[in-house]
Amino acid sequence: MASQTLRTLMRTVDVLVTATFSPAAVVAVGLADLYGRVPLRIGMGFGSAAIALASQDTGADADANRAEAVSSALFIGLLAGVPIAVCGVLLGPPLIRLFGATGDTVTLGATYLGVVLATAPARHVSLVAARALQGTGDTRTPMYVTGLVNVTNITGSLVFGLGLFGVASYGVLGVGAATAVSNVLSALLLVVVIAVFSDDLALVRPRDLLIARQLLTVAAPKIAEGFATTLAEFPFNALLLGFGTPVNAGFQIGRRVYQQVTGPLSRGYRTAVGVLVGQALGAGDAAEARYRGWATAGLAALTVGGVGLALVVLAPDAVRLLASGSPDARPYATGFARVYGLTAVFVAAFTALSGALGGASETRIPLFARVTGVFGGLVGLTYVLGVALGWGPLGAYVAVGVQYAWMAGVAFLGFHYSDWARRATDMMAERGSVAGGADGGD
Repeated sequence: MASQTLRTLMRTVDVLVTATFSPAAVVAVGLADLYGRVPLRIGMGFGSAAIALASQDTGADADANRAEAVSSALFIGLLAGVPIAVCGVLLGPPLIRLFGATGDTVTLGATYLGVVLATAPARHVSLVAARALQGTGDTRTPMYVTGLVNVTNITGSLVFGLGLFGVASYGVLGVGAATAVSNVLSALLLVVVIAVFSDDLALVRPRDLLIARQLLTVAAPKIAEGFATTLAEFPFNALLLGFGTPVNAGFQIGRRVYQQVTGPLSRGYRTAVGVLVGQALGAGDAAEARYRGWATAGLAALTVGGVGLALVVLAPDAVRLLASGSPDARPYATGFARVYGLTAVFVAAFTALSGALGGASETRIPLFARVTGVFGGLVGLTYVLGVALGWGPLGAYVAVGVQYAWMAGVAFLGFHYSDWARRATDMMAERGSVAGGADGGD
């Protein structure tokens, strides 16, 4: 949770800095960030696979298989980042124009996009490496690295974005450059930790195609889930822009407020429960894995839901901190922040149960929940209510809430009824990771 808080704080500072420039800058960075989430989605996909296999192999004491899985995930993630970097550098302006943006929004968005996506390979590596360490139970080392690089990022955004301490102000370019530097620094530090200092992980030359196939099997639905979220936000943001630039800016600010105060908690539970469920399954205790999944989901719903209710009350004050340069966006930002606060309990439940299923190598159920939620709920309802029925931004508020309630319901049913424990057991048997000390791959 601390790691996620620090990372989210960095993104919040980026929004805070750009909000001092103009509403166009806020929209530009928000739109560019949709593309910037592509390496996040891919890295999270391979990171989820690394957590699943690493935690299961940790529980089964299958050290060789664990090293093979982590090394393969790092290598595949690095390669997958190269085409993303090329697209970001060469295709920035047309990618931003896809939203219907014009003028300064296109120029600023393309600048930010090119700088950030140039480091996509490093972003993939850092995400996979952090989750590999977490899969062994070491969540502190990623926190230390995240803290260091995010202090670097925040400092860079303030100094080079705003032009402090006599440094020239580079605006959006400075904010993007700070993020790029932090991505590279994070990847380097985490790889060095695994290669040199970690007692539980080792890097080897990837050679086992079966383990690589299992990584792809687990990662592919997770990546598709992330892409579905990103793709759905294209038409959603276009719909919001149709309601007016202040509405879209309000959405970016309101969501950032919500992500800062509740997102790190939910994502922390997701990581923790994935590790706990995976290690229990690796040790051959499916009943304990099921208990850990339900218990963590309940704890997440209680704590994150409580924070969400506090956000409903404090939304105007929280929004004011990020919307100082965008007064027209404040009412909409407050509305979106309150909607996210009211639905935080559903977000927490879905995120925790998604992590539990992921720890069992079952990533297909969260994919179904996400795809149906974002396209049927978020985009579909926003169009029907906001455009067809003329509700405007109110339709978007309703759609945001409905999507999360639906996703939580699907995850609940999937975790209760599907045979995810057998899926994990079969995959462990296939790669030779057997509870009780077997060291598959030797």
